[in-house]
Amino acid sequence: MCLGVPALVIGIEEQKALVDVMGTKMFVGTIFVPEVKVNDYVLLHAGQAMTIIDADYAKESIEEWRNLINAKHGPFL
Repeated sequence: MCLGVPALVIGIEEQKALVDVMGTKMFVGTIFVPEVKVNDYVLLHAGQAMTIIDADYAKESIEEWRNLINAKHGPFL
């Protein structure tokens, strides 16, 4: 089973992007989405931005991830 995590692009350098994943910042590859821009939301898998996604969908998905984390660990994140 593969999971895709939504992330906000906050910077771009050549073939990688700096993204924010629920407060954690990291660089990911952009080879599959060369047209990506700052403030786009992308779906991540295995360190790669796989596709650009709608902002409303991304925000809804992030909220569901937070609900899942809070259900397992309590409301501390």
